[in-house]
Amino acid sequence: MSSNLSFFATCPLGLEPLLAEELRSFAATKVKETRAGVAFSGALAIGYRACLWSRFASRILLQLASFDAPSPEALYAGVGKINWSKHLDTDGTLAVDANVWDSTITHSRFAALKVKDAVVDQFRASSGQRPSVDTVRPDVRLNLHLLANVATLSLDLSGDSLHRRGYRSEAGEAPLKENLAAAILARAGWPQIAAAGGGLVDPMCGSGTFLIEGALMAGDIAPGLLRPHFGMLRWKRHDRDGWERLLAEAQERRATGLGKIPAIRGYDADARAVATARANARNAGLDAHIVITTRTLAELAAETIPVGLIVTNPPYGERLGEASELPALYRELGTQLKRHFTGWRATVFTGNPELGKQIGIRAHRMHTLWNGAIECKLLHFEIKEEWFMRSRGELPAPETLSAGAEMFANRLRKNLKHFGRWARRQQICCYRLYDADLHEYNVAVDVYGSDKTYVHVQEYEAPDTVDPKKARDRLAEALAVIPDVLEIPREQMFFKLRRRQKGGAQYEKLGESGEFHEVREGPCRLLVNFTDYLDTGLFLDHRLTRAMLGELARGQRFLNLFCYTASATVHAGIGGAAATTSVDMSNTYLNWAERNLALNGLAGRAHQLVQADVLQWLKDYRGQPFGLIFLDPPTFSRSKRMQDTLDVQRDHIDLIRDAAALLAPDGALIFSTNLRKFRFERDALADWAVTDITRRTLPQDFERNPKIHQCFRIERGD
Repeated sequence: MSSNLSFFATCPLGLEPLLAEELRSFAATKVKETRAGVAFSGALAIGYRACLWSRFASRILLQLASFDAPSPEALYAGVGKINWSKHLDTDGTLAVDANVWDSTITHSRFAALKVKDAVVDQFRASSGQRPSVDTVRPDVRLNLHLLANVATLSLDLSGDSLHRRGYRSEAGEAPLKENLAAAILARAGWPQIAAAGGGLVDPMCGSGTFLIEGALMAGDIAPGLLRPHFGMLRWKRHDRDGWERLLAEAQERRATGLGKIPAIRGYDADARAVATARANARNAGLDAHIVITTRTLAELAAETIPVGLIVTNPPYGERLGEASELPALYRELGTQLKRHFTGWRATVFTGNPELGKQIGIRAHRMHTLWNGAIECKLLHFEIKEEWFMRSRGELPAPETLSAGAEMFANRLRKNLKHFGRWARRQQICCYRLYDADLHEYNVAVDVYGSDKTYVHVQEYEAPDTVDPKKARDRLAEALAVIPDVLEIPREQMFFKLRRRQKGGAQYEKLGESGEFHEVREGPCRLLVNFTDYLDTGLFLDHRLTRAMLGELARGQRFLNLFCYTASATVHAGIGGAAATTSVDMSNTYLNWAERNLALNGLAGRAHQLVQADVLQWLKDYRGQPFGLIFLDPPTFSRSKRMQDTLDVQRDHIDLIRDAAALLAPDGALIFSTNLRKFRFERDALADWAVTDITRRTLPQDFERNPKIHQCFRIERGD
């Protein structure tokens, strides 16, 4: 078979980024996240590896054909063009699953029937015999995806959902699917904790899913190793030798990995749940590595195991328990965590974030995941005293704040009155409210008007001369004051520590929530993310720069270098650019950029997104010139995918020259940098007209910090 087959891995909503990264680790290529799944390419062995090793996928589908199907007849004809004798014998069995959206054919069962008819009719016409249907365990399970009258027909290599690992004897009440449990553990950092020898505890373990998945991860055990059946095993083109090699490798890795499993403990107040969890651990061959006992929350204690991770999925008022009883349960959980597990990390998965507040510890990160149809939050805690909530719900209560904190609150109120009025008058939704105005409270506070008012707080890292305890206390006071002054719920405030950046660290991932909020900037709609990265995806100090680019772009071909999330491209496109090209090396940010463009109706060939090392792309480009170029490079960048390092002070002249070489005769290049000590070497660009436009591009809310960026307009000299 071809070594470049097309696959699609399905997964629960919210798991797409984890699944994409996992598939890349299997050597998959052309990996692309979509809603509830990930497309990828590779040899058949990679599809097989995904079936055996994926912890997050639900199904692995091998694409057989894609064709237009605007009618039942077209669907039947398209399926009939495939030579089914290569996949199935006349005495074999098949089943067809179908999903239909926005198509002429509106019923999935009817669509599945047409596919089945086309297959069996082909056999009947050629041999007078036909395969039969077996919906439980067929030789071949087909999957039809019909979207907007385009049919994609695939072979289901998994056969049954991959979350069914094969170790459950009884599910217990309202169990988590195994792939969702694995995703929760991955986002909680369990693989890293386990590698360091840390322990795992689930105080409400139910059927033991977290415990078993945690042991499988820590022991490098393939999650599919216990499964009795896969969909490819009776497929005529099944690579039996390749599959046997994968199984042998997995068995060897399991034998080695069992000795690496750290201490894992599970507790539950229900003796029946404990019995089920023990049976499941025994079925998984892990009962010697997992200790499960009957114990209430009130009896919880850390025992003598290494500091590690507490992970649990308490009831949250859906199907289980009475809602009136649940706040006390969450409070008891918080009490025991604070009493016995100081220094540990904890992750709580709940469909009711309001109950999460009862734990009494402020979550430092949060992800959104879906448990079936229920939108849930994954709350991450550091069990340290500075994160413990006080009587009013979080950190010091306002009436206990110091005189300095009262000064900070008063400054916030003053700024809110001034900048709030200014922002409303200018119809600005996102702005900087406070920027270390008082040096004792060294934070930046940005307001984002979205479906709700959100606040993004960044603490500038204190110098070594500042007492760490004083800095921590002032931060705690600031984080208590901000939501009170702005009159927002505390969960609408997001906090990060901003350190001196090294080698593109501003782009490092902090989380995996995948939770985006739409904001408006002038005529543009843009997506921001408050949790997953140091920056939100929208640099507020460039607000006027983007507006200027929108005005200059009318009728021009626009080039955005180091485009990040392409917010400048959106302004150019809305401003009437004839075409846009946006270049960045990060696939993550280009996907974000694609969503920003689509949100504003800027899709198609006129708006190109290019994943490339900008330095090399500038040297290789041979296309049409551009009338307007925006060049906003990182201060410093060193990436494995870059051929060279980038230092904006050292390299800005060469970078500007390479970019300006792509300008049309009457074009303009806008160059910007956030390097505070940047010195523009004008003499090296004597043949170009350079205008310093920094003051024109400095928004009013950043005038307190005039060194936030420098900006220059560069054109051909006379």
